[in-house]
Amino acid sequence: MREILLPSGEAVPVLGIGTWGMGEYPGNAARETAAIQMALDLGMSVVDTAEMYGNGAAEELVGRALSARRDEAFLVTKVLPHHATLRGTIAACDGSLRRLGTDSIDLYLLHWRGPVPLAETLEAFEYLQRAGKIRHWGVSNLDLADLEDLMRLPGGQKVETDQVLYNLTRRGVEFDLLPRCLARGIPVMAYSPLEQGRLLDDPVLVRIATEHGASPAQIALAWVLRQPPVLAIPKTSSPHHVQECHRALDVRLTPRDLADLDRAHPPPTHKRVLEVI
Repeated sequence: MREILLPSGEAVPVLGIGTWGMGEYPGNAARETAAIQMALDLGMSVVDTAEMYGNGAAEELVGRALSARRDEAFLVTKVLPHHATLRGTIAACDGSLRRLGTDSIDLYLLHWRGPVPLAETLEAFEYLQRAGKIRHWGVSNLDLADLEDLMRLPGGQKVETDQVLYNLTRRGVEFDLLPRCLARGIPVMAYSPLEQGRLLDDPVLVRIATEHGASPAQIALAWVLRQPPVLAIPKTSSPHHVQECHRALDVRLTPRDLADLDRAHPPPTHKRVLEVI
């Protein structure tokens, strides 16, 4: 498993698993639990969730899946912006810890920027670190201007990641956010790297996949992971699909592949508003 370094110096795998939509239907729980455990088996130990997902149902599912394997996972969850006051963040973290069945979160993210001043949320993160309830903190869905606002605050340089939407059809971050994060040593965590499956019928992806003896999903993931400051967290709710995603690590795209993908999905030539889903 390839790894990437967080600013703190901790190494994490470049490929993990997302849980958006998991835990919402009891009939899917066994398969979703098996997918998370398969990810651990394969070294995809970054497990990403959020208090928002299913109003806590995803965190509860993750907690059950990790109940006997907590020390194998790098656990990521998020606080909603309207909870992100000093007291609200602490209460939200306590709720996440309870649902996850753990006493510490490895990486706690602000889900997106809201009306609460970033300085107040940062104060809460620092309190939670001192209390041993979170190990690291970061952000999600912050564009470059917001990220720079954060980093100008006392302690803001300790941000560990910015989790953003990034895939072949959502390349806006390449214009400024991704290069700046690379320059500062801040990894970008790519969510929805497969565009919720909508990329998989793309004719160029299908052709390149055929040439590599791979699947379109593996080509799309290999494309996201081609850059050193990026780690990906595809939402993958079956063990079979987890194994498929893992095999993307063996795909080596050629210069011709990358040029063909650029022609089909051109990189940005100007600033774009940060996309979210």
